[in-house]
Amino acid sequence: MTNRTLLRDAGQCNVPGIGLTSVAMANLTRRSAWALLVCCIVAGPAVGENKTFASAQPAQTEVQQAAASLSFVRAFSSADDVRRFHPFLNRAIEFMAGHRDDLAPANVLQSPSAVTTDSNHHVFVADLGANAIHVFDFSHSKYALLEMGRDRLGSPVSLAVDAHNNLYVVDKAAGTVLIYDSAGTFRGHFWTPREESYRDSPVGIAIDKATGLVYVCDRQRHIIVVMDDRGRVVSQIGKLGGGHQSGEFSFPSQVVVEGGELFVLDVGNTRIQIFNPAGHFRLAIPLIFADNHTGLAVDDQDNIYVSNFDLNQIEVYRHDGEQLYTFDLSTVKAEKFVHPSSLWVGAGYCLYVVDSQSKRVGLFQISGQNAQQCR
Repeated sequence: MTNRTLLRDAGQCNVPGIGLTSVAMANLTRRSAWALLVCCIVAGPAVGENKTFASAQPAQTEVQQAAASLSFVRAFSSADDVRRFHPFLNRAIEFMAGHRDDLAPANVLQSPSAVTTDSNHHVFVADLGANAIHVFDFSHSKYALLEMGRDRLGSPVSLAVDAHNNLYVVDKAAGTVLIYDSAGTFRGHFWTPREESYRDSPVGIAIDKATGLVYVCDRQRHIIVVMDDRGRVVSQIGKLGGGHQSGEFSFPSQVVVEGGELFVLDVGNTRIQIFNPAGHFRLAIPLIFADNHTGLAVDDQDNIYVSNFDLNQIEVYRHDGEQLYTFDLSTVKAEKFVHPSSLWVGAGYCLYVVDSQSKRVGLFQISGQNAQQCR
C-alpha cells in the first residue's frame, strides 16, 4: 500500500477536532500516516457510513417513546398533599367547609370529575361525590374548598376559567352554569334552562380568553352553544337532532379552545372535530374509541390528548390526526391509576389527568423544545 493510498483513506477519517489540509497531507511521513490509520480504526467509520449497523439496534415501541414524552410529576387526592408546608391548614379547612356529618372528610376527593387551572397556579377539581370544588395551590402550599350546598350545585361535571380568573362550573343535574370570582365568591348563574329551551343538557365548557366567547356542549341537543361573556347566545355549531356529516355532532361531550381553534369531542361519531373561531369546520380526526368517560385536552403545540378509560391509557395525536404515541398509565406503578377520564393542559405543557375510580388527579410534564417545569 502506498503513501498516497494511506493518505486517501486517512483523509476519510472523521475525527472531531482534526482537519487535514492538502499541504499537511503532502508533508505527512509514512510513520505518521500509519498512526493516523490506527486512529481511524479506533474512531470507527465516518459519519454517514454506519447504516450497516443501524439495523442491529432494536426499534423503540410507541409506549417506550411515550415514556420520554410524558413524565410523571405527582398525584394528589386531598389537602394532605399540600399540608406538610402549611401547619395551620386543618383549621382553615374546617372554617371554610363548615361542619359535615358525612363519613368522608371534606378535604378528600370522593369522585373527581373535572380539572382546570387559572393564571395564579390554582388547580380546581370538581367533585361529584362531595358536591364541591377543591382548590389546590402547590406554589404557596395552600388548599381551599368551595362547597356550594345542595341548593346551588348538585353535579359539577366540567370547569373553565376566563381571562379574569372567574371560575365557570357546569352543573349537569340542574342544567346550568354557575360563576365564582377569583376569591371564590358565588356570582350567580351564567344561564338557566328556562332562558332557552334547547340549553338543557350542558356537559362540557371552554372559554376563549382572547374573545371572551364561551362554548358549551349541549349533549342531548347535539350542538355547541356559543355565548358572549354576558351569557347571551351568539350562535350555535351543529344542528339540532345531530348528524354524521362534517360540522355535525352526535352527543358532543368535551370542548377545548387552543391556538385560535375549537376542538370538539364528538362521542357518537367517535371523532374529534376542529373548527375555526367562527365555527367553520376544518378537520375531523377519527378515534379508536370514545364514550362518556373520554377526556380531551390540547397543548400549546397543538398536540391532542385523548383518555381511554377502559385501557388506562392516554392517546396522543398531532394536529393533522397522525397518532404520535400511547402512554400507558399503569407504568406509573406507585400511583395505581386505573381509569383516566377528564383531562386538562395547564400553562401549555402540564397535563392533568382525572382518575375518578382511584379518587385522584395525576400531573404529567409534557416534554418538548418549549417544555418547562410543572409546578
